[in-house]
Parts: sequence; C-alpha cells; structure tokens
Amino acid sequence: MKKILTATAALLLTTAPALSWGKTGHRVTGALAERHLTEDARAAVREILGVEDLAEASNWPDFMRSSQDDVWRASGPYHYVTIPEGTVYDPAGAPEAGDAYTALQMFSELVTDETAPLEERQRALRFIVHLVGDLHQPMHVGDGTDRGANDVTVIFFEHVTNLHLVWDEDMVDYEMLSYSEMTEWLDRRLTPEQIAAWSVTDPRVWISESAEIRPTLYPDDAELQWNYVYEHRGTMRMRLSQGGIRLAAYLNEIFEE
Repeated sequence: MKKILTATAALLLTTAPALSWGKTGHRVTGALAERHLTEDARAAVREILGVEDLAEASNWPDFMRSSQDDVWRASGPYHYVTIPEGTVYDPAGAPEAGDAYTALQMFSELVTDETAPLEERQRALRFIVHLVGDLHQPMHVGDGTDRGANDVTVIFFEHVTNLHLVWDEDMVDYEMLSYSEMTEWLDRRLTPEQIAAWSVTDPRVWISESAEIRPTLYPDDAELQWNYVYEHRGTMRMRLSQGGIRLAAYLNEIFEE
C-alpha cells in the first residue's frame, strides 16, 4: 500500500520525470537479447545497425528526447503505458499521442519494411530494443495517479530521489556492476526451462506482469535501505532477464524468414 510520505522528505527534492531503465539496465537487456538471437535475426540486426549492437542501440531513444526535431519531441508518450488499478491494458484505449504498446507495433512494422529508408529502420529497431526494456520496468506501467511513481519521494541510502528513479537506476546501479558483468551473471543463471517459459512475444503479457508487480514495490517507509534492496533485488534481476529473453524472442519472430 502506498504510504503518504513525510512533508520533510517531500520538500527535499522535486525531480524531473525519469525516462526508463537507466543506461545500465537498458544495455543489459540489449546485450542479453543479443546472446539469444537466431541467425536470421542476427543477420537482420547487422544489416540495419551495422557495427552497432543492441546494447549500444538501447539508450538512443532516451538520448534523442533532447532533440528539437518534431519526431523526437512527439516520442515522450512512447515510453510508458497506463493501467489504473483493477483494469487491464486495452490498445483501443491508448491515448491519441500513443503509448509504449502502440509505438512498439508501429516500429515493428517499420523495421521489417525493406522499402523504408535505412535511417527510419534504424530508428525503429532502436526503439524496439528500448521499449521492450521499458515495458519490463514495472513503474513504466503506471496507474495514472503518480506519473509512474515519479511523484513518490523516497530516500535511497541517504540519497533523496523518487521511487521511479529507484527502479530506473538506483536498484540496478547499487549492484556496482558494468552492464557486461551483469549480463554475464544473469545469462549464466538462466535455465532452458526459464528461457522457454519467458519467450513470450505478446507485449500485453509483459504489461500485465508489470502491472501486477507494481503495487508490491511501494514502500511503507520513505527511507529505503538494505531491507528494500534485499526484498526486491530478485524482482529487478528477473525483469531484466525477462526483458532480454523477450527482446530476443520478439526480434527472432519479426525477422523470421
């Protein structure tokens, strides 16, 4: 249950909206997916991105949000979906500006259109890598009341932040691992049974999972320390692993000859 945070903590910091898994988390998802691509998908990625791998591509949509180009200025809503408590995601109810689900469908069609300019297909693939990661970060499936927990002020080991940023960056970076180290640690623990069970390519399933996890991440106390990390590190690692496996499965499917 969400706790009404103390006035003192709430006044300490007013943060800007966070974007998505931080750089490390997105790179982990991309690098893990790269290890599980089929030969067809690997060849298609190489044809579109050249020497750029999925880890490098993964953060481009966040970086480009600072661009004044209209294409990028309109991309803000693509990074999340909204599901109020007690409801399920319905694409028909997506806002006119779009959301992560509708954007993923749009870019999936574009990336496989061999008549489209290469630059547009590159942008589409970078967005696919990024959005699959976003939909596995539970706070990117918000309930519409607190901007995906951006409005929930917390203190993470004496660092004043918000709950969204805790899940974008702090929980991942607290591991003090490079993205390649974390990718290796996560990948070598995956079992064939997990890979088979997690290779679900329907984004609505990923969204439902994040919506189910989301309420369990709100703390009873604004000060988050060892006990919060202990309780939720498994969830963080699972969602990164699932994001990587799902991204691979998704790309394998759309690039299958």
